[in-house]
Amino acid sequence: MGGLEPFEEDETGTVFRDVILLALAGFVAIVVMLLPHLNPPDAKTADAMDPPGNVIIEARWADEWDTDVDLWVQAPGDVPVGYSNKGGAIFNLLRDDLGRRGDATEMNYEVTYSRGIPPGEYTANVHLYRNPERKLPVPVTVVVSVKKSAQESGRQILASKVELNREGQELTVFRFKLDEAGDLVPGSVHNLQRPLRNWKPS
Repeated sequence: MGGLEPFEEDETGTVFRDVILLALAGFVAIVVMLLPHLNPPDAKTADAMDPPGNVIIEARWADEWDTDVDLWVQAPGDVPVGYSNKGGAIFNLLRDDLGRRGDATEMNYEVTYSRGIPPGEYTANVHLYRNPERKLPVPVTVVVSVKKSAQESGRQILASKVELNREGQELTVFRFKLDEAGDLVPGSVHNLQRPLRNWKPS
């Protein structure tokens, strides 16, 4: 009879270990099943590759310069959109870059997106707001892309490089027309100066 007690203690220990191991295995299985749902990589990739908006206008200048260039845009029948008026009925300014001031990145870049593609004339201007670098001229590249639907990717329709020669200067880079289908109207592109920063409704 004295030999049975150690056997019972060992059997109790084995059962306890089995229960603990089964509980741990169940917990690990639940964690493994939940991992794909906590941080879906495909959703982030799609957002990064697919910009919002339909008409995308971007301005880019030298990253190493502490220079504040402003992008101003106007859609048909809407108010101009820029640093002092970041949203209209059609366009929104998504990035107002101040050069190196308060900037988490080294990229000098501004971008606007539209909601929809109303037909008519669009205007894209750049303005040299602040230039502590004292380097002139300031070359700025402006690109216009159109994305007709959520299923399509943006298609570049215009690109130009201009030079700003003095602080306070505002240049019209593009004036262009889009038709009802969102296509560029042939012969509609020009750069006849049209101020937007101090625009007043006529």
